[in-house]
Amino acid sequence: MELFVLWDIDHTLIENAGVSKEIYAAAFRALSGREPTEPARTEGRTDRLIMRDMFVREGLTVPDWHFIEAALTRAGEARLEELRRRGTALPGVHDALKAASAQTGWVSSVLTGNISANARVKLAAFGLDSLLDLPVGAYGADAELRPHLVAVARERAQRLHGVAADIPTVLVGDTPRDVEAALTTGSGVLAVASGIHTQEELTGAGAGAVEVLPDLSNTKRVLGILESFAGH
Repeated sequence: MELFVLWDIDHTLIENAGVSKEIYAAAFRALSGREPTEPARTEGRTDRLIMRDMFVREGLTVPDWHFIEAALTRAGEARLEELRRRGTALPGVHDALKAASAQTGWVSSVLTGNISANARVKLAAFGLDSLLDLPVGAYGADAELRPHLVAVARERAQRLHGVAADIPTVLVGDTPRDVEAALTTGSGVLAVASGIHTQEELTGAGAGAVEVLPDLSNTKRVLGILESFAGH
């Protein structure tokens, strides 16, 4: 049976150990010529919103997006080795991605607030990029709001792989915004409490329709939950 699985990256697949916020700070510094007065606020938002919020909070004019994306790309590329040194793939992630990629009829990719270039840096740092179909993913440059990324990914899957427009889709993520994106787009959701949000918070956000897992370490359980959405 067909299934489109879209994985979040930060705190779902990897622990970035603060490198993400350093990337945003470096991009801000490159564009503004000074340090931000406080760290970027992320929490599952897209890079478009994160960077715009930084400039607005600092009372500065928001640069055109292509300048922001270029600065983020340079900052991310410069921190690949630092990410590899300090960060890690989270428990069970390699096995879960490998198992999903082996399923007949499944397309397994990402739905992330990161721009494409930095998503690839983060995944490549821990050898995860080859386990995902990244061209059909949706990224932080594609839309401001996370729910809108689902339609982007579905269109790419249809165009690149010829999958049906109504292919069952499931989002895997660690924040209430992942849950919201799934519920508002008619997607399934597998929530994992591997970030800052507890299982109770994720359940309260609406993920109570499925089990909220502490992480992705139980490959059999992860695959079982994902399989339950195939054919819906």
